[in-house]
Amino acid sequence: MRFIYYALSSVRSRRRWLAALLLGCATIAAAGCASASGSSTAAMGQQHAADANPDLDPGSSLGGIKAPNFTLTSQFGQPVSLSSFRGKVVILAFTDSECTTVCPLTTQSMLAAKDLLGKAGDQVQLLGVDANPQATSVSDVMAYSQAHGMVNHWDFLTGTLPQLKAIWKDYAIYVQITQGQIDHTPAVYIIDTRGREQKIYLTTMAYASITQAGQVMAQEVSSLLPGHPALARTESLAHITGLGPTTAVTLPTLPSGSLTLRPGSAHLVMFFATWLAQTSDLQSELTGLNQYVQTARSDGLPGLTAIDEESSEPSPAAVRSYVAGLHGALSYPVALDETGRVADGFGVQDQPWFVLTSASGTVLWHHDGWLPVSQLIAAVQAAAG
Repeated sequence: MRFIYYALSSVRSRRRWLAALLLGCATIAAAGCASASGSSTAAMGQQHAADANPDLDPGSSLGGIKAPNFTLTSQFGQPVSLSSFRGKVVILAFTDSECTTVCPLTTQSMLAAKDLLGKAGDQVQLLGVDANPQATSVSDVMAYSQAHGMVNHWDFLTGTLPQLKAIWKDYAIYVQITQGQIDHTPAVYIIDTRGREQKIYLTTMAYASITQAGQVMAQEVSSLLPGHPALARTESLAHITGLGPTTAVTLPTLPSGSLTLRPGSAHLVMFFATWLAQTSDLQSELTGLNQYVQTARSDGLPGLTAIDEESSEPSPAAVRSYVAGLHGALSYPVALDETGRVADGFGVQDQPWFVLTSASGTVLWHHDGWLPVSQLIAAVQAAAG
């Protein structure tokens, strides 16, 4: 089951839409752009950069309204209540337990936020609530937590469908099954130590902005903690441009070496991440693509390159370990998109994501999800003409 992300026209329109959904008044939308503290020119510059970044939501103020309490079951099968975290700042995300699109980006940005707070991160609770009405078992939330390296970093909560629906309603989370796929609001709430909603963020489908999103949330959390602890490090919040098929880009490959994707020849690129093993037989899918490579060589089709989205992996070692475990079974190169800029430049909206480009760098065809190799070959032949 994959999550469908409906991208709105801009960060500002997303914030206006969500504010209207949450509170039903235009004044909140107008106030959605968080103001800088005013005491620091650098901080103001960062705020302006975040506001102007189309791939980053700087957050919308919720005015300190009381967060509705709930009690659900964690990935360990234990009851957990929101109110039990009073005294901590809670970062609360609504996460599809089988998501292959934006939820992994949210998960990694939450981890980044806590990490940036250093020791003060001990005063922060990461919390997830399942947003998949078809995968609500404890084993489902545990499987997601394991796939994304989150088992001991958060509580991922689930319950009966009526329980979840009540919480989705309380937090204005839109959840719907459309043509067998899950659509839900990619919301992250910041709840202060007294259980009040302070900010809401909408994760954007931008791999290069994961750590930026984490930094924005960490700054908000810091403002709510005693002493306002400084972040361990910061980066610019200005827009990070993608590296598309008209730009030559050199990427490291596994187990060693590098390759360069450049205009001048056609390419078939497949973007993936190792956490896809939760929802598919990843090893079989990857090794099955050897058949495409064999046909491509004999029929003159574009060669295949796999690119792992390392920025969304649970750890830098995850893909290296996974590919090493395949013992050289792949007949095509596996490259690493360490920053997410290639995925953004190629317009990746899901995992896996196939893109066929012409020699000039024009995207001739793309496909969301796995498909039989015979269909892949036929699609490439038709698109390549």
